[in-house]
Amino acid sequence: MNDWVLYGATGYTGVLLAEEAARRGHRPVLAGRNADKLRALGERLDLPWKAVSLDDAASLRALLQNAGAVLHAAGPFIETSRPMADACLDVGCSYLDITGELPVFRALFDRDAEAKARKVALIPGVGFDVVPSDCLAAYVASKLPGADTLELALNAIGTPSSGTAKSLLGIIPDGGFVRRDGQLVPYPLGKGIHRVRFSSRESYVVPSPIADLVTAWHSTRIPNITVSFAVPSGFARTMEALWPLGAVGLPLIGGLMKTKAIRAWLDATLEARTAGPDAAGREKGRSYLYGKVSRKDGTSAEAWLETSDGYELTRHCAISAIEQVLTTKPIGALAPSTAFGADFILATPGTRRLDTV
Repeated sequence: MNDWVLYGATGYTGVLLAEEAARRGHRPVLAGRNADKLRALGERLDLPWKAVSLDDAASLRALLQNAGAVLHAAGPFIETSRPMADACLDVGCSYLDITGELPVFRALFDRDAEAKARKVALIPGVGFDVVPSDCLAAYVASKLPGADTLELALNAIGTPSSGTAKSLLGIIPDGGFVRRDGQLVPYPLGKGIHRVRFSSRESYVVPSPIADLVTAWHSTRIPNITVSFAVPSGFARTMEALWPLGAVGLPLIGGLMKTKAIRAWLDATLEARTAGPDAAGREKGRSYLYGKVSRKDGTSAEAWLETSDGYELTRHCAISAIEQVLTTKPIGALAPSTAFGADFILATPGTRRLDTV
């Protein structure tokens, strides 16, 4: 069926998504900027393709005119999401992406009324790490109604692709955040390092300004949320010692990273040196998540999640999300668990959820 579009199909994750779509019998239109790469991929998978730049508003809208949904896989999404979402809302096409960049989620959730008026869905983050973390947040919150604090922690074991690395760099210029009393508030990067017991082992984690701060709020309405990412113990101790200096220096670094010349150099360097894991690396990779909710009376509830390598998870979850959207036609700006349910992640191969470890 040619009823959806995969944009960014020739990137590292895009190719995995195209292969999974073809394996499941889908016939999306493969799209992106590079005609030569699209032609080669389309011929290999026997799928239609179209070269379209996000800067070409008319051609982009023509591409999406008869599509039920687009799966947007071309990052960094802080730069590419807005033109794609604009086109989707203009023509009445649902938008899904695989980003984890917090500013993109804030921008898309602010367009909930537009999505409802156009009767389409805006669902960012239909891959790793948002799907497992959001589903875990919704699940653990259901165990303790009235919880006012949520802690999420992630430990991803694997090698990032250049696109993922570029997206991670995109969050540094704006510094750290946590959610307090329902609002996102600045929080110095490197502050608040602590240890968390994952199902595999105990690890140092550091609060991180990632998209789960937005999705978990929309899924649970818990007002106080901290999301942390696992880091090596030596790195954690160094950050713990230096974060007061970082609170001064990071804004300067962030400002430099926003300049076009430096960002272009970083992007080119990552493109050349960061290839992403091969099939064997993805097979070995694992991801571990922890969630805890608590109330002011001291009661709490915990849960753990184990799942596959982030890219394998994204390959599966993103195509499953497209299938759900085309079938159930949800409307509005939605987090993965509010669109598909807290158990959506459990259909991913190699995934299990635990209430005790």
